[in-house]
Amino acid sequence: MITKKISLEGTQEAVLLLGEKDAHLRRLETEHGVEIFVRHDSESQGLHLSIRGAAGRVQKAYKRLQERLNLIRSGRPPEETSSNVPFFPQEDNTPEGAVLVTAYGKVVRPKGPRQQEYCDTIRAGDLSFGIGPAGTGKTYLAVACAVRALKAREVSRIVLTRPVVEAGEKLGFLPGDLYEKVNPYLKPLFDAFYGIIGPDKFRLWRGEEIIEIVPLAYMRGRTLENAFIILDEAQNTTLEQMKMFLTRMGQGSKIVVTGDVTQVDLAGGRSGLILAEEILKGMPGAGFVRFAEEDVVRHPLVKKILRAFEHWEKKK
Repeated sequence: MITKKISLEGTQEAVLLLGEKDAHLRRLETEHGVEIFVRHDSESQGLHLSIRGAAGRVQKAYKRLQERLNLIRSGRPPEETSSNVPFFPQEDNTPEGAVLVTAYGKVVRPKGPRQQEYCDTIRAGDLSFGIGPAGTGKTYLAVACAVRALKAREVSRIVLTRPVVEAGEKLGFLPGDLYEKVNPYLKPLFDAFYGIIGPDKFRLWRGEEIIEIVPLAYMRGRTLENAFIILDEAQNTTLEQMKMFLTRMGQGSKIVVTGDVTQVDLAGGRSGLILAEEILKGMPGAGFVRFAEEDVVRHPLVKKILRAFEHWEKKK
């Protein structure tokens, strides 16, 4: 355990640094796993912050606070002192050609021309579809692009949704609150967030509704503005659900729809994702990227498994 201190020049500076009702301070404590105290310095009659915890965590929290303090002292108070948008340092250390750098220092880059096309499509337009087999990076890259847009302040929140049809159960019959009911169905999206921002920050952002989790059935009647919205497993939507979802888009929002049309679990009827491609293909503003077996980036066996199943289905 170590302690680092930051000297403050007065009460007003402390308010700007820590946020209204110490909201930014509490956020940093939760996000970095440290304790932060405001202390009165008896010798200088001033104020100082004490940051206490594990050395690595303290150093990260100290850097964030010092960057924020430098902005305040330069006459540019950070915008997030009055909003729930997470604070990010001004400098961008993402290498050229990469989507972002994860919380663990991993550089996320498109692997191959199809993934590059997918990322470019998401960045350039407001409505993007990623269609293809499992393991092609559709969901992971959508999440990476969402976090990048949030960091760049292009959006103020991320909304995740998915049709709940796998087990044939209605949400009301599943145990727990709404989050607990939907959690098993959105786990692939959560895994992507865990790998990009870490589970602690994911829980923090979810608690502050910077990341919102919404079952598809609960989307009706809403207008989502300034949001990055991801619909995963869209092959399991009906045409009516797809139309309802796509018309939730508000000003300043982006939508990314992902799915695998070879894994439709609907009991009768055609997939809303297949029909959406037929209806919207060629419409200005809607971008479609089709992944194939050769675009799989998971374990090498995944390609062989897909090929074996395809061969067996053709024989049958």
